Amino acid sequence: MAVMTQHMAQMSVEEFEELAAHVAEKFDAVRLEFINGRVGIKGMTDGNHSEVIRWLQECFLLTGSGLWLYGGGELGLKVEKYRKGRALPDAVLAPRGTFAGKGDWAETEGVIMTVEVTSYDSDTHRRDREEKPAGYADAGIPYYLLIDRDDCSVTLFSVPVPGEGYSSTVRKSFGQKLSLPEPLGIELDTEELKQYVD
Repeated sequence: MAVMTQHMAQMSVEEFEELAAHVAEKFDAVRLEFINGRVGIKGMTDGNHSEVIRWLQECFLLTGSGLWLYGGGELGLKVEKYRKGRALPDAVLAPRGTFAGKGDWAETEGVIMTVEVTSYDSDTHRRDREEKPAGYADAGIPYYLLIDRDDCSVTLFSVPVPGEGYSSTVRKSFGQKLSLPEPLGIELDTEELKQYVD
């Protein structure tokens, strides 16, 4: 996951998109997000973070559901109320082809689930546990999966209520199984995640 900078003066979404495009053009390893009026930097991930995403991709590939887990934090989504935020989830679950021709910041139609994997930085609590769930719920994304390496748990947020967040959460410790309801329709055996805690 990313390291967030100190928040800057409030800017418009258009100004943010212009800034984000400029930064992406100049710096390969830096991508910007705009969540809850704050500009943040999505930095490089560590090896264990990447292994968590690889594990989750394998879990979904084995189901043969036709859904694809887009990973790598490169896919930008328009989130928050009235699509005023711009997020770079660690992974996005959607039908194959959902983002063809969508540009840098895609609408969330077709997105079934977003995924965030916590990093070990001071902004993780605010960003991954508060701001992003609220933004993803406002955007109407049915599910948000938080893989929390701080407390060794996975939490599935569901039933988005715009302006209020997700009204249902199921949390399991690493090593337990987490059932993901239809259309996800799989059970995640989280035992392997114990290997990826720093």
